[in-house]
Amino acid sequence: MQFADLYQPLCDDVRSRAQKIKLLICDIDGVFSDGRIYLGNQGEELKAFNTKDGFGIKGLINSGFEVAVITGRHSQIVQQRMTSLTVPHIYQGQENKLQAYQQLKDKLQLTDEQIAYIGDDGPDMPVMELVGFAVAVNDAHPLIKRISHYTTMLPGGFGAVRELTDLLMLENGKSLTCEGTSS
Repeated sequence: MQFADLYQPLCDDVRSRAQKIKLLICDIDGVFSDGRIYLGNQGEELKAFNTKDGFGIKGLINSGFEVAVITGRHSQIVQQRMTSLTVPHIYQGQENKLQAYQQLKDKLQLTDEQIAYIGDDGPDMPVMELVGFAVAVNDAHPLIKRISHYTTMLPGGFGAVRELTDLLMLENGKSLTCEGTSS
């Protein structure tokens, strides 16, 4: 199965970049969620996550890829969701995402070329300018789309992460089946 059979055709540059990836780093708000934050009368915070994205992340991890999240906010909801998906590298409250990026890159002994990052807005830009494969969600800010190597067909919170995990898996010869996983 080809990625273009499911989503859109890929240029050779995107395919080449995707084939080098060992680590996917994701932003949260606007990528895993639609960017909206629901606040209740008692100050509780709610976010919606798409189960398709969860299946994609689990499939990617089960296929041997490293996965991380770097987010500027700190939220117990994010911790719970990412832990349930077995994401091993969770960096929250990162106003300077470059510091977390460098720590992660050093820890995993990877080069920029081996790292993909999916983002949607200004705080993602410094990392996206370094990685080998910068991806913007469809509803990202225009500046983020401008610096990305690939823009998803789907918007943040509505399957954009799954689209990217499918791209990485297919371009690296992995199956898209998620047997035995829950999202």
